[in-house]
Amino acid sequence: MIIDSHSHLDMPQFDSDRDEVIQRARAAGVDMLIVIGTGSPQGISIDKTLELADRHHFIWAGIGISPHDARLADEAYLNTLEAMSQHPKVVLWGEIGLDYHYDLSPREIQREVLRRQLRMARRRRLPVALHCRDAWQDLMSIMREEYSGANRGAVLHSFTGTRAQALEAAALGYFISFSGIITFKNAAALREAAQALEPSQVLVETDCPYLAPVPHRGKRNEPAFVLDTARALAQIQGVDFDVLARETSANVRRLLHLPAPRPNL
Repeated sequence: MIIDSHSHLDMPQFDSDRDEVIQRARAAGVDMLIVIGTGSPQGISIDKTLELADRHHFIWAGIGISPHDARLADEAYLNTLEAMSQHPKVVLWGEIGLDYHYDLSPREIQREVLRRQLRMARRRRLPVALHCRDAWQDLMSIMREEYSGANRGAVLHSFTGTRAQALEAAALGYFISFSGIITFKNAAALREAAQALEPSQVLVETDCPYLAPVPHRGKRNEPAFVLDTARALAQIQGVDFDVLARETSANVRRLLHLPAPRPNL
């Protein structure tokens, strides 16, 4: 059994066959899905995410305003988001962070909205999922200022950084989550970063519908494909797939403060 720690099953790419996608994931051995609702006053992603979580006992929700949408986050919507975080299936605040690659929101606004959400996550006692593109130093600086001592945990989602960055984040107690990118031919530096970590420090995710791993590259990604990412990560770390699956699943439960599954009697 394995957990897809970051998916976007609410997105329209799944509107025609969402139930079948979920069934395929369960049949493949995906024990739990974390579905990320992207906060925006112009969309309904969070509403769809919470509806999915209500319908399925094995689906849990993360909610947050991404750096791309930071420019849309006025005071009223931030208050709405904090109210939504009271939902009993919300176990994660995110994805949040900084993206200086696409710069879809001004950088100063990205930083301020990140700070505001970290403070809200601390009030709600929720761990955070972090998005980072070309903004490592600013992200780490803000995390140290706003989240040190929060004792609720963090994960670098769909990590694409360096070996040194992975070790820096792991030293702070953050989990490092790998997506299908780790299987790409041109991702040798990312595989080097993964090799430097222990199974107790990593998660696996699809970030679907994006980033389908080899051998599905070019297709719509879906949660069942998390097994291909996990197999690649197990090979990189030199452990059996079963060990990697067990460790990453336990890591998700620790991050989200969810109880371990009961053994079958």
